[in-house]
Amino acid sequence: MTKLTEAQISDKLANLEGWELNDNALETTFEFQNFKEAFTLMTRIAFECEAQNHHPDWSNVYNKLNIRLNTHDAGGVTEKDFKLAETIEALVSTNPE
Repeated sequence: MTKLTEAQISDKLANLEGWELNDNALETTFEFQNFKEAFTLMTRIAFECEAQNHHPDWSNVYNKLNIRLNTHDAGGVTEKDFKLAETIEALVSTNPE
């Protein structure tokens, strides 16, 4: 995977509401109603991460999930990160409340 330029990343971020470029990675935070909802979504995301063989740096505190994506081998953000971010967004948007 080839590292994207800042201009390419900015263009792609226009289609990912709530995500931003921070210190050479894509980042976002989701807030849920409770811990169970946050952890349930983390589990669903984990299966997709395995399927894509791409794993986020993430943390969970009670109802908040912080996600950071970059491609370590490429030294920055690649198409792989955007693909996973789009998958995550799809899972969040279909998450039953």
